[in-house]
Amino acid sequence: MAGTDAEPRWLSPDEQRAWRATVNLSQLLLRQLDRDLTAHGLNGHDYEILVELSEAPDQRLRMTELADATSQSRSRLSHQISRMEKRGLVRRDECEGDKRGTFAVLTAEGTAAIERVAPYHVENVRRHFIDRLSPRQLEEIGDAFAPIVEYLRKIRDRD
Repeated sequence: MAGTDAEPRWLSPDEQRAWRATVNLSQLLLRQLDRDLTAHGLNGHDYEILVELSEAPDQRLRMTELADATSQSRSRLSHQISRMEKRGLVRRDECEGDKRGTFAVLTAEGTAAIERVAPYHVENVRRHFIDRLSPRQLEEIGDAFAPIVEYLRKIRDRD
């Protein structure tokens, strides 16, 4: 417990195994998917942003909403968007009536990129993750991780 003199609640061997498997899976899977995207001129952050914008109304999101959707800091997202702007994948638009607000907007080049790369990406997600598990295991993973994701989003939203 933070801020107390209580003895730490060390992880049991089963807890340690589950924790390390989760960390290793996350790191290895995201690294592999990133490598797969590199062959198509994108990285994982590019792809995630293109997906969020492609699914947004009018293919645009406030930068703050996009940062939350991609779990990036505002600063990191701003730098990422700048790099993507230079490549013509996105552009920034000012928010009418809010001088401080900015939209990230998907360009025609960004739309073409996501349409070109999405079939390869989904195939790699299947190959590296989905096809390695049974339908029951996939359901169990979804059920197990959903409350953790919800909890962590609540913490993030308080900050």
